[in-house]
Amino acid sequence: MESNPSCPHCNQTTTYTDMTAWFCADCGHEWQEGEVSNETSEPTARDANGTVLRDGDTVTLIKDLKVRGTSSVLKMGTKIKQIRIVDGDHDIDCKTDLGPMMLKSEFLKKS
Repeated sequence: MESNPSCPHCNQTTTYTDMTAWFCADCGHEWQEGEVSNETSEPTARDANGTVLRDGDTVTLIKDLKVRGTSSVLKMGTKIKQIRIVDGDHDIDCKTDLGPMMLKSEFLKKS
């Protein structure tokens, strides 16, 4: 039994075919069999529920986060707009009321 190929855009294995093209159920990318993607590899991030996050999304904090080096706390339920996905351990770059921050996507959910 052959397994479905991984999506060249997000590398997920939830792909399917309609006999003319392949489709990714997660990100919606479509490609032809044997087609080599010339797109640059963009960093990907998933929120606490497994939803793929993209640049410009609005997210909500799912728990209180202490801000290192201060006595401030980002409260659960805080909405953060216009996120940017970056490479690294802290994969979300954003602006909050406490200033620019880098956050881990595991503490966020897409709004």
